[in-house]
Amino acid sequence: MNKLAVVALGGNALLRGSEEGTIEQQEKNSTDTLENLVYLINDGYDLVITHGNGPQVGNILMRNDAGEQLYKIAPMPLDVCVADSQGGIGYMLERMLRNILNKHGISKNVVTLVTLVEVHPDDPAFKNPSKRIGKIYPKEEADKLAREKGWIFKSTDKVAGGYRRVVPSPMPVDIVNKEMIEMLTRAGNIVIAAGGGGIPIYFDEKKDVRTLDAVVDKDMASSLLAVNINADELYILTDVSFIYKDYGLPTQEKLEFLDYADTVKHLENGTFAEGSMEPKIRACLHFIENGGSKSVITEATKLEDRSYGSKITMEYD
Repeated sequence: MNKLAVVALGGNALLRGSEEGTIEQQEKNSTDTLENLVYLINDGYDLVITHGNGPQVGNILMRNDAGEQLYKIAPMPLDVCVADSQGGIGYMLERMLRNILNKHGISKNVVTLVTLVEVHPDDPAFKNPSKRIGKIYPKEEADKLAREKGWIFKSTDKVAGGYRRVVPSPMPVDIVNKEMIEMLTRAGNIVIAAGGGGIPIYFDEKKDVRTLDAVVDKDMASSLLAVNINADELYILTDVSFIYKDYGLPTQEKLEFLDYADTVKHLENGTFAEGSMEPKIRACLHFIENGGSKSVITEATKLEDRSYGSKITMEYD
């Protein structure tokens, strides 16, 4: 069989810096990012692509809010908004990738799957919502929405006196349609799945699918998916070319190769930024401790250059 790789696209794959997020900007950014996957395809890899949805689902929630206030349009719940973002972003990635394959004379099918991800309804995260979503509100409006809708708000550093809705971010425990994803991928198709971490669901006592207001971490969902479909390698594409010890400090040090034990020690010592790099590294560790051969964190445009990227393996070569 071909090697199978899961490639997780970071937020900068679609939106960068202070861009407005026009469709032209997102199409150009996604094309620039996806172009870097051609070498994996030419090397014979089967591919699954995952992606974030932070800015996009935030915009969908704001459209929800505007539609309700201006036109009395019934707002959709968070799970539908995540599904909406999966479909829209997946379609854009699929279209751009098909054009790239055509440019390089590569004949492959690309398919986008709206993906359900199972979580435990009693996950501790539901007692401590921490994932900020949607628009920033002044305190008076946030208090009003909290009373009317039961939403929870926390202050944000982005705007003085601003508050954003927070929702739980539970751990994913299963990718619901993992068998279909693996079957399609092993048949030679490129599959786009688990967008935005997937739509969080759980099964009730009757085995019916139920939804929850939550957001699943994209990198952890990508890691679980990679384990579930027996992938060989996991690539997490971000806006830096390497993992750094003490990033941004005078003691900053590039970490190009890490084994499992040393990576765990760095996590225990607080080496990595809690809100940015740490979740990515935990996702990489989850993958290799569950059978994956290699995890790589690198900048999207450096994927083809093997001299870039931090590699995490169970043991040093």
